[in-house]
Amino acid sequence: MIFAQVVGTVVATRREDGISGAKYLLVEECTHQGESRGRHHVALDVVDAGEGEMVMIAQGSSCRQTSLSERKPVDALICGIVDLVDEQGRIVYRK
Repeated sequence: MIFAQVVGTVVATRREDGISGAKYLLVEECTHQGESRGRHHVALDVVDAGEGEMVMIAQGSSCRQTSLSERKPVDALICGIVDLVDEQGRIVYRK
């Protein structure tokens, strides 16, 4: 999984994903401390994440293992919203 921050919304009125009501977000990869890495992805949101939140994304075949995304053309999926990151007993990120 990859840490990322939600930086926007992606709207595509014509697409071939076959997922009714799909919500796609623009996410930017970040470190576990929330610092930008500069790489962006369009990710299917299945956890109702909001702009500015740190999330965990799965990519490739791993992201197609949910009931919503199974056998669909999805390459990135938001699978969790990060509340806290504890590194060796020290909190390095908190929502």
